[in-house]
Amino acid sequence: MSVLDVLQERGFIKQMSHENEIKELLENEKITFYIGFDPTADSLHVGHFIALMMMSHMQKAGHRPICLLGGGTGMVGDPSGKDEMRKMLTPEFINHNIACFKKQMSRFIDFSDGKAILANNADWLLDLNYIQLLREVGVHFSVNRMLTAECFKKRLERGLSFFEFNYMIMQSYDFWRLNKEYGCIMELGGDDQWSNMLAGVELIRRKEQKPAFCMTCKLLTTSDGRKMGKTEKGALWLDPEKTSPYDFYQYWRNVDDNDVENCLSLLTFLPMDEVRRLSALKDAEINIAKKVLAFEVTKLVHGEEEATKAQQAAEALFGGGSNLENVPTVEITPAEMTGKVIDVLTAGKIFSSKREARQMIAQGGLYIKDNVLTDVDACFAEDMFDEDKSLLIRKGKKKYFRLIVK
Repeated sequence: MSVLDVLQERGFIKQMSHENEIKELLENEKITFYIGFDPTADSLHVGHFIALMMMSHMQKAGHRPICLLGGGTGMVGDPSGKDEMRKMLTPEFINHNIACFKKQMSRFIDFSDGKAILANNADWLLDLNYIQLLREVGVHFSVNRMLTAECFKKRLERGLSFFEFNYMIMQSYDFWRLNKEYGCIMELGGDDQWSNMLAGVELIRRKEQKPAFCMTCKLLTTSDGRKMGKTEKGALWLDPEKTSPYDFYQYWRNVDDNDVENCLSLLTFLPMDEVRRLSALKDAEINIAKKVLAFEVTKLVHGEEEATKAQQAAEALFGGGSNLENVPTVEITPAEMTGKVIDVLTAGKIFSSKREARQMIAQGGLYIKDNVLTDVDACFAEDMFDEDKSLLIRKGKKKYFRLIVK
């Protein structure tokens, strides 16, 4: 079984530029391929995770990945899927984000002994001579053809700046440079990148008269087509400081029944026979599959120790267990033991604002221990706390926190 068979069986592949050639290539040769990551934030998110899983499958099959960090393209911003121009990022912000990305990527990709390459397109894009770029690359692009690309079509009515119009050319130039320097012959990426990726394939084929290919993976969506990875706090981040391992675990533990098979296939390395067995469970038993999914994904992203802690915390809260040690905790001062509830919980980041706290109380969604709080002006009292000076707070149906007096 070639890696293409594995990727197709697990549901990764959405589109391929040259299907028959790619099939033969991946069955008979070991290739160098790349995926690009623009550092628009200081952490990867779950949308990047599916690309890293695809990359990891390729590496396990003996192919060499290049993780291309967009130190150059990040200064322009990809218009794909955007209704308006992205905010311009400073070089300092981009460089900080790149350092964060490098650290996270090494959890999924083995960079030892040249098994993978980490590159930054700032190394060539920032020093480009504009006339040289027009002569070397611009002549190979048809504006008429570019305007039909999906990544531009949505923006033409609202206005597409010339600044962003160059993004496709820069991404294509990246592929050409990686082809020249590392023998890279394939680009992988999310399906929203299809137009940009095809342009790079065509540039190499025209300019170098050499084969080049691209494959897209499907975007991570729910069974009804909505994008996965959104929480009430925003994106589902891979950085434990931005999304705690417990919240990360709980996200996967609570996915819709119809999404279990897709998530197990794409986001774990479980054998497909096991994926199918778990996904076939019905009614209450599907929760067994969700627990496996949550543990496996959290283990990949945060390590086995953190996954076990998150699992134990969830069992303590929802499965009748008694070990609350790993439930998300918020430390408060002795003075706050008698403070106003909404002030203490907002200061502890359990609520983003007092307004949110008031709304939750008005809706009957805030619990102190097992008692619903109805008074927005209520204060904590020392006798509410257990002997170990802790207190369990429930926000909504499934969000638990422990207040601990320090």
